[in-house]
Amino acid sequence: MFERQKHFASALLYPAMPVPPGLVGPDRQPSEKRFNVYRNNVVVGLVDALKAAFPAVLRIVGDEFFAAMARIYVSRQPPESPVMLDYGGTFPDFIEAFRPANSMPYLHDVARLERAWAEAYHAAEVSPIDHAVLATIDPDSLPHLRLTLHPSARVVRSCIPVVQIWQMNIDRGKPTGVDITIGGEDALVLRPHAEVEVRRLPVGAAAFIHAIAANHSMNEATTLALDDHADFDLAGALRDLFMIGAIVGLSPRASDSGHLRGIDESA
Repeated sequence: MFERQKHFASALLYPAMPVPPGLVGPDRQPSEKRFNVYRNNVVVGLVDALKAAFPAVLRIVGDEFFAAMARIYVSRQPPESPVMLDYGGTFPDFIEAFRPANSMPYLHDVARLERAWAEAYHAAEVSPIDHAVLATIDPDSLPHLRLTLHPSARVVRSCIPVVQIWQMNIDRGKPTGVDITIGGEDALVLRPHAEVEVRRLPVGAAAFIHAIAANHSMNEATTLALDDHADFDLAGALRDLFMIGAIVGLSPRASDSGHLRGIDESA
C-alpha cells in the first residue's frame, strides 16, 4: 500500500509518469485524461498557496513568471506536511538558484523576508517584558545577563535594501527605482501583539540579536555585535528591543530558551 501511495503522489507532480496502476474510469480502463485533471488541480493548488505566501515576490515578477517558477518548485519540492502553512520554506533558496531570476538578485531576499513574516504571524503568543524593567537591572549584573527573545522574532540580513523593496510591493505600495548598490538592510520581523512588524535594524543589531538567540550573555553578544560593526550602540539596541516587545524573559544564568528561529543571513 505504501508503494502504491508513493507512486500515486509522484505521478501527481510529474506529468511524464504514467497513470498509476489500478486507477480506472467508468469503463474500467486507465483514464489518463481524468487523472490529468486531478494532477493539474493539485499543482494549481500548490502554486496558489505559494502566491498567497509570497505576495511581494508575485507582484515583482508578475503572475506568468511566478506561476512558471512555482510549478518547477512544486515538482522538485512537494509538500512534506498536510499543513499548507508549512509549505514554501525552501522557496527563497530555490529562487536564489533559479537561473531565470538571476536578473533580479534581490528577489530571494524579498522571499526570505516574506517567509519570516509568515513564520512570525503563526508563532506562539508570549507577553513581552515591560521596558520599565531596564531601570531595575543592576549595572554590575548586566554583562552576565541573558535575554529571551519573543518566539516570533526573525532576523533577515541582506546585502540589498530588502525592507525598502518589500515595503513598496505590499499593501498597494508604489514601486519606485531602488539603487541596490547603496548597501544592505537588516530587518527584524516581530509579532509582539496582534500585528507583525518589520523594522530596519541599526548597524550591529542583527549580530547582537543573533547572539542573544544563541543564548550568549550580554557581554558576549556585545562583543560579537562590535565585531560585526564598530558603531554598534548597545544602549540603543537594548532600549529598542524592550520598547518594541522583543524581550520576553531575562536570566542571570544560561538557559535553553533564548533561541531565535529562522535567522537568515545572506551576503
